[in-house]
Amino acid sequence: MLHSTLALSLLLIAVSSNLAMAIKKEKRIPQTLSRGWGDEITWVQTYEEGLYQAKKSNKPLMVIHHLEDCQYCQEGKAVFEMDLKMTVSFLALKKAFAENEEIQEMAQNNFVMLNLMHETTDKNLSPDGQYVPRIMFVDPSLTVRADITGRYSNRLYTYEPQDIPFLIENMKKALRLIQTEL
Repeated sequence: MLHSTLALSLLLIAVSSNLAMAIKKEKRIPQTLSRGWGDEITWVQTYEEGLYQAKKSNKPLMVIHHLEDCQYCQEGKAVFEMDLKMTVSFLALKKAFAENEEIQEMAQNNFVMLNLMHETTDKNLSPDGQYVPRIMFVDPSLTVRADITGRYSNRLYTYEPQDIPFLIENMKKALRLIQTEL
């Protein structure tokens, strides 16, 4: 009986040790509100919170509409060349945004930042349709700045990685507008 109890105890110790080692190996990176757009930036959780913070702090709200993953890859659907190009471009944009020191510094210090993976009820945030990625600005008077656009006529508020300098200029424009108009 003592021998059986000892064997069972050793078996339990070995199983729990292996289980603990397996759990340690499966380290997960904590999900933050940045979702890869810049971990040093303070992000708000909701559009409503963003509007409140913009008004309270007298800073523009920068809204990044995006999807975390490509829906076509997730669902196993056929990917058309244009959709694949947009998905690759989006991932590259996120990386370029997160790695650009000037954008990160302006975003942290001069903007209220929000990234959304779903649409809001404010239709002013989709003046030319609901697509991703889409970056829009809302001034502290809570006016959506539809006049601050990207470079593309078919998707006015989209940016690609090579458009980072243009996005920086639009961020500076959003800051200038609150000084001259408010």
